Amino acid sequence: MKIAQVAPLVESVPPRLYGGTERVVHYLTEELVRQGHDVTLFASGDSLTAAELVPCGEKALRFNPQVQDPLPHYMVMLEKIRRRAREFDMIHFHIDCLHFPLFRQMSARTVTTLHGRLDLPDLVPLYQEFDDMPLVSISRHQRRPMPDVLWAGNVYHGLPDDLYAISRPSDGAYVAFLGRICPEKRVDRAIEMARRAGVKLRIAAKVDSIDQEYFESKIRPLLSHPLIEYLGEIGEREKGAFLGGAKAVLFPIDWPEPFGLVMIEAMACGTPVIAYPRGSVPEVVEHGVTGFIVESIDQAVAALGKLDTLDRGVIRRRFERRFTVARMARDYVKIYRALTEPERLPMPAVGTGLRAGTGVGVVLAD
Repeated sequence: MKIAQVAPLVESVPPRLYGGTERVVHYLTEELVRQGHDVTLFASGDSLTAAELVPCGEKALRFNPQVQDPLPHYMVMLEKIRRRAREFDMIHFHIDCLHFPLFRQMSARTVTTLHGRLDLPDLVPLYQEFDDMPLVSISRHQRRPMPDVLWAGNVYHGLPDDLYAISRPSDGAYVAFLGRICPEKRVDRAIEMARRAGVKLRIAAKVDSIDQEYFESKIRPLLSHPLIEYLGEIGEREKGAFLGGAKAVLFPIDWPEPFGLVMIEAMACGTPVIAYPRGSVPEVVEHGVTGFIVESIDQAVAALGKLDTLDRGVIRRRFERRFTVARMARDYVKIYRALTEPERLPMPAVGTGLRAGTGVGVVLAD
């Protein structure tokens, strides 16, 4: 198939450091090329890909000090896509809803993966109006707040199976926190868990400008404890050793996490995850197999004492079964074909059964 992938412009593809959506777009794009598809990537000009790259700006907006408003840059990108739209069998958008008005008339040749939270009231009238745009969720929980929309499927994220290798905890035993420092990620909970358990916590996380005051007032004072080590933001090269060397990854979120890429990154290293049951967590973490789902700090401390009951080899094998990029790409291709060639597949056609709560049958089965 001739497929266009449309990435956010905030980060490059792949991102230099943190960047969940852009990282997923990178993995998907490269795997589609590997599987023999003709892929074009619309992304920032500093992106790297085996596909054809259409540069939409010189570099990622995050690293361009001249950028004050990202919207004009996205308008330029959408115009570049519009000019070439007839070339593609499918245009796969990863930029929320910016393209809806411009591409509505060709909606059957588009699909939009929603990567963010969908429980915001302002989104309801938007998706009620554009209820003919095919959408993909990244977890079942993510769908719950949505009105009656055109779900084309649910596809869990995936990673290259050779990206990380199973490893054992390092000699200096520690637990890890990876991601962003912001109120909803609750690194303060992770710090309290480690302190109560008497175990070292290493924090590898970025701080966005919007969260800088929160970091300075709420989190920085907690970092002086001898068990707590703050590393700042790390890149892809450091991530495998960081996650693989940990006894466990702490994921004590306090928001409806749409997916949570760090959970499967940990699992790819054979590292168990201790997480609160918010958002997608119960769909990703198998309690007592790939980690523990806890309701409180006390339960998390108890779970830290039971890590020896988990088999890191089993955790890695569950990753290989459920969360590889090869599986993710195959699931998306099924969706592309169901939308563009519905007569060839034993699936409901668009508009005849793909509404909220259903899909085209590619939801990952265990």
